[in-house]
Amino acid sequence: MTSSPSDETARRAPPLRPRHDARLVPAAALAWALAAWTAGEASTVALGATGVCVLTAMIVARHPVVVVTTCLVGVVLASTAWQLAAVEGSPLREWAGQGVTVEAVVAVTTDARTYRAPGGDGIVLSASVREASSRLGRVVDGGAVTLFLSGQAAAGVEAGELTVGRSVLVSARASRSDDTDEVAVLRVVDLELLPGVPWWWGMSEHVRAGVRGAVSHAPLEPRALVPALVDGDDAAIPDDLDEDFRRSGLTHLLAVSGTNLTIVLASVLAVARVVGVRRRWWSLLAVLAVVGFVLVARPEPSVLRAAAMGIVGVVALGIGAAGGVRALSVAVIGLLAIDPWLGRSPGFVLSVCATAGIVVLAPLFVERMRWCPRWVAVALAVPLAAQVACTPALVALSGEVSLVAVLANLVAGPAVAPTTVAGLLGGLAWLVWEPLGSMSGTVAAFGARWIVAVGRTAGGLEGAAVDWEGPWWLSLVALPVSVVVLWWMLRRPAVAVGVVLALVVLVWRPPSPGWPPDDWVLVACDVGQGDGLVVDAGDGRVVVIDTGMEPGPVDRCLRALGAQHVGALVMTHADADRVAGWAGVVRGRQVDAVVTGPSGGPEVPDVPVVTAAAGDVIEVGEVRLEVVWPLQRDAEPGEDRNDLSLVLRLEVDGIEFLLTGDVEPEAQRAILRAGVDVRADVLKVPHHGSAHQDPDFIAATGADVALLSAGRDNPYGHPAPSTLDLLARLGASWWRTDLQGDLGVVVRDGRLRVLTRD
Repeated sequence: MTSSPSDETARRAPPLRPRHDARLVPAAALAWALAAWTAGEASTVALGATGVCVLTAMIVARHPVVVVTTCLVGVVLASTAWQLAAVEGSPLREWAGQGVTVEAVVAVTTDARTYRAPGGDGIVLSASVREASSRLGRVVDGGAVTLFLSGQAAAGVEAGELTVGRSVLVSARASRSDDTDEVAVLRVVDLELLPGVPWWWGMSEHVRAGVRGAVSHAPLEPRALVPALVDGDDAAIPDDLDEDFRRSGLTHLLAVSGTNLTIVLASVLAVARVVGVRRRWWSLLAVLAVVGFVLVARPEPSVLRAAAMGIVGVVALGIGAAGGVRALSVAVIGLLAIDPWLGRSPGFVLSVCATAGIVVLAPLFVERMRWCPRWVAVALAVPLAAQVACTPALVALSGEVSLVAVLANLVAGPAVAPTTVAGLLGGLAWLVWEPLGSMSGTVAAFGARWIVAVGRTAGGLEGAAVDWEGPWWLSLVALPVSVVVLWWMLRRPAVAVGVVLALVVLVWRPPSPGWPPDDWVLVACDVGQGDGLVVDAGDGRVVVIDTGMEPGPVDRCLRALGAQHVGALVMTHADADRVAGWAGVVRGRQVDAVVTGPSGGPEVPDVPVVTAAAGDVIEVGEVRLEVVWPLQRDAEPGEDRNDLSLVLRLEVDGIEFLLTGDVEPEAQRAILRAGVDVRADVLKVPHHGSAHQDPDFIAATGADVALLSAGRDNPYGHPAPSTLDLLARLGASWWRTDLQGDLGVVVRDGRLRVLTRD
């Protein structure tokens, strides 16, 4: 039998895609943009935008596509206006503006989190007000609130008792919330747990507890990862592991994502097929699986978003990319109509971008890789497509581009589904018979160890992520160019393999010519909006003074310096931009001691802590740091933490340094009145170079060089122009981490130089 030319043409031609599948894309994109904008404005703005949509639909009534688009956008905007008006009209919002004390019965809507507070650990959670009363009246169904518990209120309850669905009676002081979806922030003075939890929430909590119990015998990191994979419970994830997962592009595994639901649905339907369930019942089973998944993972906006994206992925697998695009558009519009604040959520942005990449780009990439088995092509194309599509969003959010994300996801990917399924089965089995649950938990922990090893290895590479230089929107321009380059390259295996090998070499040992400089004495690390100083103590030891907000930047700075032994970790005061990145210092390093000021700092496991004050000396190897402020060793109630910063003097080869923490003008004047010798050649300018400086204090230092540590494009305007002008008038040359990256101070033959890494 022979075929005609027309038959041959038909076989070669690409399949025609229904044109109407893409018609919802403009509606979804426009609805998303307008929801993100109006959700942060007054309800009248959203209402006015809704009116514009109605008017537009009336004017262009003869154009069905435009009418449908404007109507769908109008539905989202109308929902936004209605929900904003409900928040604005709540009496509780008015009470919050007056700072009154309220008695309220609230229902917990998110799992409680602990946080470090000056008086001890505090607890924060979200809740919905069922009823509330104050001297101004009474309200029922008052809206969403955030609860903060500290002091005695936090001491009287465990975070684990404040589970989703629990009703709580609180006495609290109300204050305004900065979020437009909340009516108030309640700072709790007294709290009482009310009896009774709805049975579905009780069952949900039992399953979550079962998952934790099934892996309770495993080492710390696998024990923490399995609950995060199964139900998004990441409370036990260590900070440094979270940072490694971020750098390696595996962060999505620590939160509920569409992948979780896809795995659950695939498992349920596979079991249904094996046991012989008729196909007509599969839809019902899928719906029940989705409901169960949402209950166990909590019906928070992020979970609902993940459920919708998981369903989109299943649809795309079943009916192809064209149907997947349509399903994604419907999901975006529906989710925004339910919760318009999702449009402003980073998780929503990343989830939609990743799903769009998988639905649209992955099939194209698979088609180009005909030179390898299809299963290999799919395994490569899915993480590659998701990473490419998410890159602009990641650049805007973090200012970095991960170079190892695709490879890390490819290597970790095979373990994700078995670990998730084994963890879920272990949690269910634990409720029936604990030994059986532990057996399944052992399997889950084994898979989790592999995933942790991948994240640790990939995230620990010096070149795992690179900073994006330039405005984030340039990545939008680079996106289509990257897609075209990949489309061309994937058809040529020799080129693709060569690029991958070059990338591996670059990530393993990225070039950094001339860094660290010879004879460096002190390095001001570029840790963003924070401080992180490293002093060379000789014999392979260093002193670290403050850590910045995140573990990653200070860790990378120390790795670039070859620092493996930290003789002392000094935390000048307890603000997060000084101490929150401590995990990056201890990662893979020996730390001998922690030194804090009167305001304290976080606890570093298995490292002794010393509280310092004026007159104390910190000696490590060749380094001798003299503490000149504060005078007292204990903080007074209500005292400003900035003014309790440790102020340190350091002398190296006749060059004197003054390291000033965040002391404000009041403390600066007090230091001068106390007769402290503040003369120095190098001044670390207080408080990131903010406008709050005492000119007499800065002048008294007589510094020739000023170091300023601040984050690029930070919202505080640091360093302030007035401070830079002051330094210039005093004849000091200044150097900034936000513009010049890591700053290295070098002393050679008694002469001072400052070198930059950028």
